[in-house]
Amino acid sequence: MAQPLPPAEGFTHLDEKGRARMVDVGAKEVTTRVAVAEAYVRLSPGTYGMLAGKTLPKGDAFACARVAGILAAKKTSDLIPLCHPLGLDAVEITFDLDDAAHCVRVQAEARLSAKTGVEMEALMAASVAALTLYDMCKAVQKDIVIDRVRLLYKAGGKSGEFRAAQMRE
Repeated sequence: MAQPLPPAEGFTHLDEKGRARMVDVGAKEVTTRVAVAEAYVRLSPGTYGMLAGKTLPKGDAFACARVAGILAAKKTSDLIPLCHPLGLDAVEITFDLDDAAHCVRVQAEARLSAKTGVEMEALMAASVAALTLYDMCKAVQKDIVIDRVRLLYKAGGKSGEFRAAQMRE
């Protein structure tokens, strides 16, 4: 079997000729890996009230967004080039409502035991759940804002634990 080629100029996802490649994780150790990501959906007071009160014309936006986020995590390797397909152990999506700011914080957690991390799956889940909330609300508001999509936490693997710094509004 051929030996993996060294990465070009220190880039792990490029071969010696600068072509994209999937990193070989075959020799890496299987560890428990966890990642948590978030996204914010900012709404008008009226739309927020309909969402929180479950009176949107399209129905239960939270149930739909939860399922969409889970499906997105499962499909991450189909959409992000060079991502490894992963057998996820769990994906959890939660929604925190901020009545004063008319905002929903979407949080996604992905977990598995594998040779590579699960950050992209958590980010994809949070992003798609937020996009689904947008889709469910767009009939009543067009200027919805999705922002602050970011990784909050990761653990497992050689790089260890990461915790994002607190953000200020």
